[in-house]
Amino acid sequence: MADVQFLGDADFEQYRSLIYAESGITFTETNRSILESRLKERLREKAVDSVKAYFAEISKNKEELKGFLDSITTNLTRFFRNQAHFDALEKYVVPELIHNIRKSSPGTLKIWSAGCSTGEEPYTIAMLMSEILPPAWKFEIVASDISLKCLMTAKEGFYADSRIVGIPDNYLTKYFDKVDGGYKVHADIQSKIRFDYHNLKNDSGLRNLDIVFCRNVIIYFDEAAQTAVINRFWDAMAAKSFMFIGHSESLFGMDTKFEFVKTEWATLYRKFT
Repeated sequence: MADVQFLGDADFEQYRSLIYAESGITFTETNRSILESRLKERLREKAVDSVKAYFAEISKNKEELKGFLDSITTNLTRFFRNQAHFDALEKYVVPELIHNIRKSSPGTLKIWSAGCSTGEEPYTIAMLMSEILPPAWKFEIVASDISLKCLMTAKEGFYADSRIVGIPDNYLTKYFDKVDGGYKVHADIQSKIRFDYHNLKNDSGLRNLDIVFCRNVIIYFDEAAQTAVINRFWDAMAAKSFMFIGHSESLFGMDTKFEFVKTEWATLYRKFT
């Protein structure tokens, strides 16, 4: 099998162009080695002997293209990642939504966890919402990702002992069952979440969302793709709703309608109108 560690410039340009067109993910010379490494693994798994042959395959086979895009994404996550965001959700966002905005019509808060990876984020949100929402209120979460493999793990709701670091003991007792080798999320929490495949390059079809989490995702996009994704979030959100992005990400200088909100706990963005 050809060694793809030294992906030729022409081949690299073909792959990066296809990846960008299909997902918005940008590969540059800086992260070229990541693409080469993932591509090498993929060719080995599929027993394909050249990068050119594999490119021809993913150009015509949409299912294999999905698998390839899955293989190049980074899926680093954990429960209660960046605790400050969840503090802001509990102490600012939810009270603001309930008491100051939707107070005349208790109902269901609609939440999207975009780029949910293996499910730790939406399960964290679901546990927290279960704890803090008044009895008259309900919530529903859509959790999406471009990785089918990650979504399968998320739907299963099983996490090895090493993966439950960060979950408070009372949450672990209340919302998980101890099983052989790890912990399983309770069915009642799983029922609050709909896991779904979604490519952020496309419109999700979701509307009137109250809260959007899209953390550590747009960092992989160039400015044009970032703006397009953020503007699609705007279209999907209700008036006076809130959006969380990663602590290392920013909308500064981007042509969007979101307004920056600085709270005592974390910074976030708001759709006022």
